[in-house]
Amino acid sequence: MRSQCKIDGPAVISFSGGRTSGMMLRMILDAHGGTLPDDVRVLFANTGKEMPQTLDFVRDCSQHWGVPITWLEYMDHDEPQQRWREVTYDTASRHGEPFDALIARKQYLPNPVTRFCTAELKIRVMKLYAQQVLGFDEWEVVIGFRADEPRRVAKLSLPHKEPFSRSAPLARLGITKREVGEFWRAQPFDLRLPNMNGTTMLGNCDLCFLKGGAQIFSLIRESPERALWWMRAEASVKSKAVNDGGRFRSDRMSYAQMHALAAGGQAELFEFDDESLEDCGCTD
Repeated sequence: MRSQCKIDGPAVISFSGGRTSGMMLRMILDAHGGTLPDDVRVLFANTGKEMPQTLDFVRDCSQHWGVPITWLEYMDHDEPQQRWREVTYDTASRHGEPFDALIARKQYLPNPVTRFCTAELKIRVMKLYAQQVLGFDEWEVVIGFRADEPRRVAKLSLPHKEPFSRSAPLARLGITKREVGEFWRAQPFDLRLPNMNGTTMLGNCDLCFLKGGAQIFSLIRESPERALWWMRAEASVKSKAVNDGGRFRSDRMSYAQMHALAAGGQAELFEFDDESLEDCGCTD
């Protein structure tokens, strides 16, 4: 198993700040004797909407395992090639600033059909860093998809025009939620967010529109202030909406409506779908 986690550079390990990608990073480190080759780098792209515990976890993995993790963020700029910046744990955005800047640039919101948030806030930011700082022309991006996420894994092999290939070593090894949970129970530290049957409900962006409606409503009811940024984002482009571009989802309630229902003590909602992040490029 160890040999199957060896990475031939040039490569970028896409670290989401979740338990799955954390386990993947540890296994890759072990395969290389604890130290990555010079042409294999770990990148974390911060959207500003991650939970504080996620940022703590990225820092903790770096400190506990002695592995450098480069923190990146989207930054608005008229020149597309300059729309990124390097930050640190201390200087990283914590109030959605990169996401705000992207929405202001686009003048409409991402949605299930046009998911430009992952592409711009994460994939493109890491691509620009790999090209401009690391000097990579072609490289591999290593992603924390598991074997129990077959649709996501299958999409990694679809044709694309990017200069990088994509791989998911945990999926190749048959790793599932169960093994990830067992791994972290044996570690001296962990992501300090609840693990619900193998799913980190507050992982990735806290109220990502690709999470199930019932899940989002439950999280708002638990902590109503979580909805405030999402409400402001929808309100910020509402007057300029084209084809309902002022909503993250046109097929269910707005964040303001869910917030109002939660504040009124509504316990359950009608027939919300229960999607997950299965089709998103973000990882656990």
